[in-house]
Amino acid sequence: MTENMEIVSDDRIEVVRRHSLTALVRDEIERNIVDGRLAPGDKLNEADWAARLQVSRGPVREAFRALEQAGLVRNEKNRGVFVRTVSLAEADEIYAVRAVLEQAACRMLAQRIDAAQLAALRAHVDAMHAALEAGDHDVYARENVAFHDAIVAMAGNGKLYETYRRLVGELSLFRRAALGARGDAMERSLAEHRAILSALAARDADEAARRMLAHVDGGRQRAHEAAEPHRSGERDGRNERDDGLSALLA
Repeated sequence: MTENMEIVSDDRIEVVRRHSLTALVRDEIERNIVDGRLAPGDKLNEADWAARLQVSRGPVREAFRALEQAGLVRNEKNRGVFVRTVSLAEADEIYAVRAVLEQAACRMLAQRIDAAQLAALRAHVDAMHAALEAGDHDVYARENVAFHDAIVAMAGNGKLYETYRRLVGELSLFRRAALGARGDAMERSLAEHRAILSALAARDADEAARRMLAHVDGGRQRAHEAAEPHRSGERDGRNERDDGLSALLA
């Protein structure tokens, strides 16, 4: 009896350990994708990641599966695992869903926002402004993501947040380059974030939702602007790499 219990206990510990390792590996690879260190079209090597993170190949393999389910990588038979590419048409679909979710979050949050939450959102906007002044696109992108994530989390609806989080990875595949589509793209983006924050501070749910919709639509337009040089190059017979559009939308 005791021996069986010890076996069951050891099995459970191994399951927990393996799950924790998989989560850690998944988070690290996802962070590299979101931060742009892994670009759309890059191949992920199981052995390399296992060596880099000093784990066995099992957790890396499981992390690849989780990332595929999250829409961040694709597994091609007999070729391997690659950072997924996102077409402009798919980007439009994701922006449409994002708009619905974030408008709902703004409406919920505007009715309940407190001083601490406002301060947290303002800190993200201030950090975005500092990043803009410093010309640091990486920091700006991270604070941008954090601002939106905070709004949805603060809305207090677990299911809404869960659904939104499933989109975050895919959003990261093209959101960054949209900020570099035009010289004033980051300035426009920052102004839109400030308008959203002002509406939330005023507890104006309708205005907050309206500002969020305008911001998401602005992001969609910037994504189209980022893609246009690639599309023009295709018409001229240039930019023949399969991942060209995705690199622009990373």
